[in-house]
Amino acid sequence: MNSAALQKYLLRLFERHDVELDADEDGWLVTDDDFPAIRAEWHEGIAGEPGRLDIDVVLSEERRIEESFAGIGGGDAGCRDALHAFEQNAFHILLAACWYVTDERKMQIAAWDIGVRTWDVFVGPFNVRGTTADAVSIPAEALAAIEAAVKREALTPELHWLRLVHSHTAAGDDSRSEALLDNELWTAGTLALTAVAWPQAGDYSARCFMLLDVRDY
Repeated sequence: MNSAALQKYLLRLFERHDVELDADEDGWLVTDDDFPAIRAEWHEGIAGEPGRLDIDVVLSEERRIEESFAGIGGGDAGCRDALHAFEQNAFHILLAACWYVTDERKMQIAAWDIGVRTWDVFVGPFNVRGTTADAVSIPAEALAAIEAAVKREALTPELHWLRLVHSHTAAGDDSRSEALLDNELWTAGTLALTAVAWPQAGDYSARCFMLLDVRDY
């Protein structure tokens, strides 16, 4: 799927949620000629490997959210698979925190006290993919561990985002966890996820996207 088709797809996706964005010639969708702006780019997989959908959300001149989603299948089918993963995992969280359109059926919303401030926290579901996805139950302590780790951070009073990933492969019974904070590897979060008792249920990956926004008074 080329840049123009992706731009049209995102434009219609936002329109379905009553958000009107303006399209520019570089593939971006912008908000009233300003930020936030969003763009999608599809990279076809090589030699049967999954393709990759890159989603960029520019918050300001200095800050942007960068997320990527694997797409299984060749051509447009792979791209549509990745777009579905984006909608399931991150779209509604971005819509709530960046465009102020909130669907509480698609996320958990919490208030966390971090340092001297209160933060609104938008938590997406742990989306599970893989051959044994239906058999995987996400441990409740996963989010509790991340909450405890976040509350030990000294966050600047602006929007922050977290990507949490856990994967397990039956071959070698190998488990891996990774946490990113503002696009950067977050060691404390990774250690928190690694300490959780994840299901040993074959081949699967679980992914969660979160946004934290400091509350105005």
